[in-house]
Amino acid sequence: MALKTFRPLTPSARFKALPSFEEITKKKPEKSLVTTRKRTGGRNNQGRLTCRHIGGGHKRKLRLVDFKRRKHGMIADVIAIEYDPNRTARLALLQYADGEKSYILAPDGLKVGMKISSGPEAAPEVGNSLPLERIPPGSAIHNIELMPGRGGQVARSAGQQAVLNNFEAGYALVKMPSGEIRKLNGKCHATMGQVGNSEHMNVSSGKAGRSRWLGIRPTVRGMAMNPIDHPMGGGNGKSKGGGGRQHPVSPWGQLSKGFKTRKKHKPSDRFIIERRKSKKNN
Repeated sequence: MALKTFRPLTPSARFKALPSFEEITKKKPEKSLVTTRKRTGGRNNQGRLTCRHIGGGHKRKLRLVDFKRRKHGMIADVIAIEYDPNRTARLALLQYADGEKSYILAPDGLKVGMKISSGPEAAPEVGNSLPLERIPPGSAIHNIELMPGRGGQVARSAGQQAVLNNFEAGYALVKMPSGEIRKLNGKCHATMGQVGNSEHMNVSSGKAGRSRWLGIRPTVRGMAMNPIDHPMGGGNGKSKGGGGRQHPVSPWGQLSKGFKTRKKHKPSDRFIIERRKSKKNN
């Protein structure tokens, strides 16, 4: 994917860098694979605001993505690469030999006309989904299951990839995108390759209005508020008393930096070989 830049004829165009969409081959989604998406505006079922900075935005349809790659042993043709407004990655539209169609995350290098498959007998090639125990060590993988049969949960956004390090006693050691090394059951499935649209991290919207189109409402700094509205509010400018010289916190007083939110004794701790933030780097 390439980015397109613009002549600085307006302030919003000066730093704007948007995707060129040159890889997209089909504009309208497959009707049988979309459903309506209910917008919450950040409110719960009682109408109370539970998630701030959400509201507005363009209407979107949900694409039904097959994260489980259910049809094992059946060859599928890649018939289109599509845009998905709900995620940063692109989608690949597959058509199986029996005529069924499905969406998967489009990995880097997957083109229209290629053939892919899933299951234990699939070859370790880009776009194929197979158990970790059948994947060569050192391979780049994405859409990784944490439990066999649950469906891919890890490394699903644009440009993401994990690396399969090695195996021990039926478990695969996988280096996650965060740097964490975790043991996963060798029966868990993963898809070969890196998620496409890797240039997404370099996109610059150029103006605030583009965030509103995405349904993102403005965020006000705590230091700019009054003491009644935020723990860091108050003071004339940046004051030592209440103007933000204390540790950054949320509006409800929880520390924003360095406060560990993971439970002390979590069952999955035994599967973590190396934390994403190792002690030697602290």
